Amino acid sequence: MRESGRKVGGRRSGLPALSRWCVPWGAMLLLVSVPALHAEDPKERPAATEPDARLQADGKGWRLDKASIGDPNRPRVLLVGDSILNGYGKQVIAALDGKAYVDAWVNPYCQSEHLNKLLAEVLANGPYDVVHFNMGLHGWQKGRIKDGTFEPLTRAYVEVIRDKLPRAKIIWASSTPVTVKGQPTELDPEINPIIVEHNRMAAKVMQELNVPVNDFYALLVTKLELARGDQFHWQPEAYKILAETVTASVLRELDQPDAR
Repeated sequence: MRESGRKVGGRRSGLPALSRWCVPWGAMLLLVSVPALHAEDPKERPAATEPDARLQADGKGWRLDKASIGDPNRPRVLLVGDSILNGYGKQVIAALDGKAYVDAWVNPYCQSEHLNKLLAEVLANGPYDVVHFNMGLHGWQKGRIKDGTFEPLTRAYVEVIRDKLPRAKIIWASSTPVTVKGQPTELDPEINPIIVEHNRMAAKVMQELNVPVNDFYALLVTKLELARGDQFHWQPEAYKILAETVTASVLRELDQPDAR
């Protein structure tokens, strides 16, 4: 597994220190309208809901946006994430325009058998050449993930991707820091340690399964001044960093020969 977690500025990402490849790249991403047309998935699927008012979609809502396919030979990419994906997704789609078609599944789910079943349904919209996924900001509340099931369910999630898309490259992104409401430069003392622990367990699974990592947590934990102040979301400058990181990693994986 490749990732960037290490001690930076006195704070740890919670991930093991491995080779660094998710540092933001030098190219500038412009906040432009997305050239490729996207449409919401028309397939009937129960509407996703999030009962915790603090954890709303922060954008268009929970949905699967699908690219309009014009060239069947062009690679396809699936981005999976929560409301943080709403912050950086359009920039990634714009940066990959002409290089790959990008679908985006924005959802409020955490590790569960139900999620793994939904994942299989979403993957049926492929095939995808790269799947970049994150899940974590909706699983810290007590009781949402049963004790002892986090790692097995995370492992099963990756196996669903490999079963449905045996040739696809997979990238996991850690969850971003959680700050104190109204005090964005301070880490939340109750929620953030859970995020760090979940990131640690997920990183362990990714290392076992040889899945590359984008350490979103390490990228932003030293830039808390870019937090928006609502605990979970970020200012445009932070989303630009994430978008650059995701774009670089996707392009890197697309350039890798198929090892399967």
